[in-house]
Amino acid sequence: MSQNDVTTLTVPVTGGDLPADLHLPASGQGPGIVLLQEIFGVTEYISGRARDLASQGYVVLVPHIYWRLGDQVVSEAQDGLPEAMGLLQRLDWDAAVDDASAAVAALRERDEVQGPVGVLGFCFGGGLAFAVAAATADDGDGARPDALVSYYGSALPDLLGQASKVTLPSLHHFGLADDYIPQETVREIEDAVTGGGRDTTFLTYAGAGHAFDNPSPLFHHEEASTQAWVATEQWLAEHLPV
Repeated sequence: MSQNDVTTLTVPVTGGDLPADLHLPASGQGPGIVLLQEIFGVTEYISGRARDLASQGYVVLVPHIYWRLGDQVVSEAQDGLPEAMGLLQRLDWDAAVDDASAAVAALRERDEVQGPVGVLGFCFGGGLAFAVAAATADDGDGARPDALVSYYGSALPDLLGQASKVTLPSLHHFGLADDYIPQETVREIEDAVTGGGRDTTFLTYAGAGHAFDNPSPLFHHEEASTQAWVATEQWLAEHLPV
């Protein structure tokens, strides 16, 4: 994973200041991407993916969505799952959607951002990204993203009632051996997000489980991870061209 310039800044939100990591590409400017974390927090994996995106020419902002819970980072091994699930249960979902939306607006306002702003999330962050797109669909204040990439969005089964609001170009990745989102649910999600002639790309991966992009041995599926990331880079090049 590539190196790049990174600084920590804060985004004013209801109740305080949201910390966020700003990763700049070598050029110092480009289209923007807000990258949203998994349930484990802003781990080295998430920061690594931010660096990968920055190396492609994007200005990447990684908000620390767990800041209201002490900004915790949890082990991605088996023994970390109970703690991570506990954090998720304590999370104020509506506040998280508002915080992530504020991050999109803040990134759009930065001088380094030239062009559109997308949102990309993994697992918890994938569902959160979808919720941001739905919640800001009618906003004109800069919080509405221009494109969405969601990796196995864990909240999507509960958000399908909002799918009609998400009309922006979107890319979805799901494994077909996901213990948390069974195949029939994946197909329900596909039907909901691809209807109405929307610009939606929906990709599935046989044999891949939940969080297959995460390098932890508990989750990683090398073939699916590689294929999905190549597809993500190609899709971003089309919808958020550098």
